[in-house]
Amino acid sequence: MSKWTRRAFISSGIVAGGGLMVGIAMRPGNQVKDLASKIGEEFDDLVHTYIKIDSDNVVTAIIPHSEMGQGVHTALGQMLAEELDADWDQVKVEEAPAIGEYASYSAGRRYLLSGIDFPNVLIPTVDGMMMRVADTLNMQITGGSLSVRSTGFLAMRVAGAATREMMQAAAAESWGVPLNEVTTENSYAVHELTNRREPYAAFAGAVAEMKPSQTPSFKDPSSYKIVGKYVPRRDIPAKVDGSAKFALDVRVPEMTYASVMRSPVPGGSLVSVDDSAARAIQGVIDVVAIPATSVTNMLGEMRSSDAVAVVADSYWTANRAVRALKITWSETEYDAVSSDSIYAQFDRDISAGSERSADRLEGEVAAAFSGAARVIDADYHVPFLAHTCMEPLNATADVRSDSAEIWVGCQNPLGFRRVVADVLEMDPENVTLNNHIMGGGFGRKALQDYAIQVALLSKAVGRPVQLIWSREEDVRQDFYRPAVQSRFRAAFDEQDNLLAWQNTYTNKNEPIEAPLIPYAVAAQDIGYVSSPIHVPFGAWRSVDHSQHGFFTESFIDEVANTVGKDSYELRAELLRDNPRHLAVLTKAAEEADWSTPLPEGRGRGISLQESFGSIVAQVVEVTVVNGQLSVDRVVAVIDAGIAVAPDGIIAQLESGIIYGLTAALHGEITIENGSVVQGNFDDYKSVRMNEAPVIESHVINSGHDIGGAGEPGTPGIAPALANAVYDATGLRIRQLPIGNFDLNYQVEESGVVA
Repeated sequence: MSKWTRRAFISSGIVAGGGLMVGIAMRPGNQVKDLASKIGEEFDDLVHTYIKIDSDNVVTAIIPHSEMGQGVHTALGQMLAEELDADWDQVKVEEAPAIGEYASYSAGRRYLLSGIDFPNVLIPTVDGMMMRVADTLNMQITGGSLSVRSTGFLAMRVAGAATREMMQAAAAESWGVPLNEVTTENSYAVHELTNRREPYAAFAGAVAEMKPSQTPSFKDPSSYKIVGKYVPRRDIPAKVDGSAKFALDVRVPEMTYASVMRSPVPGGSLVSVDDSAARAIQGVIDVVAIPATSVTNMLGEMRSSDAVAVVADSYWTANRAVRALKITWSETEYDAVSSDSIYAQFDRDISAGSERSADRLEGEVAAAFSGAARVIDADYHVPFLAHTCMEPLNATADVRSDSAEIWVGCQNPLGFRRVVADVLEMDPENVTLNNHIMGGGFGRKALQDYAIQVALLSKAVGRPVQLIWSREEDVRQDFYRPAVQSRFRAAFDEQDNLLAWQNTYTNKNEPIEAPLIPYAVAAQDIGYVSSPIHVPFGAWRSVDHSQHGFFTESFIDEVANTVGKDSYELRAELLRDNPRHLAVLTKAAEEADWSTPLPEGRGRGISLQESFGSIVAQVVEVTVVNGQLSVDRVVAVIDAGIAVAPDGIIAQLESGIIYGLTAALHGEITIENGSVVQGNFDDYKSVRMNEAPVIESHVINSGHDIGGAGEPGTPGIAPALANAVYDATGLRIRQLPIGNFDLNYQVEESGVVA
């Protein structure tokens, strides 16, 4: 099956055939009675799919997304609590279970049906349709910076407002007063004329019997007390005091531990294994061969090669024993592949230009180039990158004859449950999945290979098993951010005006708009060629924006340098038709003192990138002394439309910058003999504290449609950094990571290209 895209999804008929879907869709009604036993407790009432209220008037927001440090539980809780008129000090959050009622229907509606303004009367039907689609596809996804802008606006906000209205109705009936006289504040219903004031808990039972509206009235933003304000994050105290429970913290009776090893070359199969030395190690319980698996998901087909695991009484015993295995893997057609051969293939395929597909074709491109006074060209490429989450991949499973339970930290609990059920040949209803907070995800924990492995191991040994991947296995068996080559040409007239922009790159992934530029260029030809490789692909933080941000924002800098214009001023000139982008860019330049000269050996670079509905501009300041680069300062400005949690946005922006800075300075997965060379943080480096710059973050509340925050900070740091290096040294960096290059070039040697 090919990769699902928004375009493909719609054209497939699932949405295009919406008349049929509407006809069979069940409108979401009151699901509280069915859900109460699954998520309710003795002293609380489930009053809405997403809301519990206990006898002490504590409100629990049930969040249908995974927490991996991004603060989504707090932000979504804020949106619900705001519309509910709840007392934030009395609000708790908990993650929804992996059951169909919490499928991400709102993400589907936001992503697939964006831009469509449905009449209120149709919203229940549309929501029902999308719930059916989401449930069928087992979508409970956290990714794509969609949680707040989809579930927040289309589910949590609705739940809060609908429940507030039901509280008012229940209070009015109980007190025998007109509905329009009942107000709410701080988790209380209030009737000012009779001076009555009772907690929501008093009406919870009655509200649980009502059917919530899917089109309630929302609060005026001018009255917000929680949204847009600083409020304490709900996940931080437990992380500070150590009570937070990650998947690695799981302990179940009679639990064993496992370590695993797969073929170093993707696609390799197990020929033989000599496990005698491993079995001789005290504490080893079993050695288990795990067959290759294949799972089709929205990113395409996820293939996991054959593996061999050791099950033991401790992880370190298992890890020691797996290294003692003597494994013979099959030869593959990729055994001679290297990074150099992959890049050579990319170059051949771009040069051949066969079967090139267009992303954007505007204006008279060929005529512009044929009549140009000047043409410049450049080739850029970026390497494969691993995810390297702080918490290594791990999961625990207890598989019995007729049921299974799994403990994991993942980004798609419903999808994981379905896949585990499939490999165990069980009904998904017989599989219980307990999802935990994650020490990082970045797209890697949306893929189920490690959960499949632990389920098969537990089934094989007949005991609970906790599987922990070694860091080496994590780095060498990843689903990688792909390497990409991108070729540019630009045409100018005799007055040095930019006439045409041409760009061809290798391999298309998501989001589809990633290679597009916001600049006013009359003639544009942007497209891609297919150049298949054997290295497995996985979504990485900001996905294709991470590559194309570096490409396009570096090349526009080359355009500015070619015509002798300031990098900021040229961008501003070309953003005349995009005032929102211009405002973000200008704010960044102003806050960074762009016009103030820097001394010799220092440089500034700028970038602008729109991704996931948000616009981010970054200015980087660097110092280069004797070839040694230090990143001194980053000024970042984000316009996410509406800042639900400004401190959370800033944290995510800074997190994305550090993640992208790691890639820009150090990140490189290389291939030799078909397999990954790197294996741990000694040869796959991360930015350390001594390398981290001062980051100054600014949030613009423009009032536009809400954008994401988790990923938009990542794409712009690499080009701004590379542009700053050029400003300081005259060395144009066209390949990452920057750490591979000798920076002992001085300004007078400008024009040198790396």
